[in-house]
Formats: sequence, C-alpha cells, structure tokens
Amino acid sequence: MAKETATTPSTAQRLIAEAFGTFLLVGGVIGTAFFSSGNTGLLGPALAVGLAVIGGAYAVGHISGAHFNPAVTIGAAVAGRFAWKDVPGYVIAQFIGGLLATSVLVLIGSFGPAAALAEAQAGGFFSNGFDEGSPAGYGLVAVIVAELVLTAVFLVVILGVTDGRAPAGFAPLAIGLTLTVMHLVAIPVSNASFNPARSLATAVYGGPDALMQVAVFLIVPVVGAVLGALLHRGVFAKK
Repeated sequence: MAKETATTPSTAQRLIAEAFGTFLLVGGVIGTAFFSSGNTGLLGPALAVGLAVIGGAYAVGHISGAHFNPAVTIGAAVAGRFAWKDVPGYVIAQFIGGLLATSVLVLIGSFGPAAALAEAQAGGFFSNGFDEGSPAGYGLVAVIVAELVLTAVFLVVILGVTDGRAPAGFAPLAIGLTLTVMHLVAIPVSNASFNPARSLATAVYGGPDALMQVAVFLIVPVVGAVLGALLHRGVFAKK
C-alpha cells in the first residue's frame, strides 16, 4: 500500500488522534488489569501501557504529536514545544478518550461473569489512590512524591527523545519503555497514574472513595510535568 502524501493535519484530525491514542493507552492498561492481571501480575499492565503508547505513537504521532496525557500536553507547552492555544482542545480530547475506554471495558464486563465486574468496581476499578486506595497501603506523602518525581522524569525523557538532536525514529520506543518501568515502580504505591485522563477514567467507575482521592492525580502529575519541562528547558535544551 502506498503511503499517503504528507499534509498538515487539521485541528479535528489532531484532536481525534489524541482521543484515539488516549483510548488505546487507557484501554490497554486498564483492560489488562481487569481481564488478565490475575495471570500476569503487575507485569501485565506495566507492559500493556508501554506497548499501547508505542503503538499509538507510531500510528498517530505524526498527526498529533502523541501526547495522550494532559500532563504531557501542559509540560510540552511549558517547555515551548506546544502552543498554549491548543492545550484546552487536547486536554478535553484526552479526557474523552480515556472515559470512552473505561466505558467500553465496563460494557464488556457487564456481559461477562457478574462477579468480575462487581468485584472490580468494589475494589475501586483500578483507580489511583493512597492509604486504603493504594495497592500496598502507601500514604499520601509517598504517593505524591512518587507521582511528582516520576512524571517529572517522564517529561525529561519525552522532551529529550523528541529533540531534533536525538536519534530519529526511536522516540516511541523510548517513551513506551520508560512508561513501563515507571509502572513497575509505582503500581504498588499509587496504582501508577502520571496521567490525569487515566485517573479520571477509572475513578468515575471506582466509587465514592476513588472520586474523593482523584483530585491528587489530576493535580500532582501536572505539577511534575511542569517541573520536568522546566528542568529540561533550563538544563538540556539547546541554547
């Protein structure tokens, strides 16, 4: 099949690409946690999120830049890599994509074993959390530090591998594999957010406790992304 000729993507194409990529990311990690983690443990969701990002970035990265995460979009704007005027549209598209993903998973689950969906929702539907909401019982301070530091590191990696001086063609692999490592570290601590769209998408199906804690995961990853962007801009960016 011949490749399509290069043209500038329209705003609608870019937003749909962001919604699609976020749908793939959230659907991949939460779907694996929902349907397969009993057999794979935390390695399954960690690999799933990384592979989903790799696939999504290669599929639509040339259209939208493959953010798939409100924190990444805001961090890219802080770093001077993305126009602030486009931030609201991207963030809305990402939240829509994430919510569509968990809605499809709940729909699938509603036609499966009745106990499976009820058990998943009673346990918070894989939402991010602290104290009782943390898989291993970590408190709020530990969760904030983990989400803040790892999201900042993630932004430094993203901005580094997408720099014009970096080897071409490998950015999706580096970003996806880094995200896998981050999930291996943080799933026991916070259930690994780094992404407000992922956090809200599960909290809406996770019950009142998940919704009460979700604000932490809407704010802290954004702060971490801003810090990572400032670090990269101040230390590593081409002067």
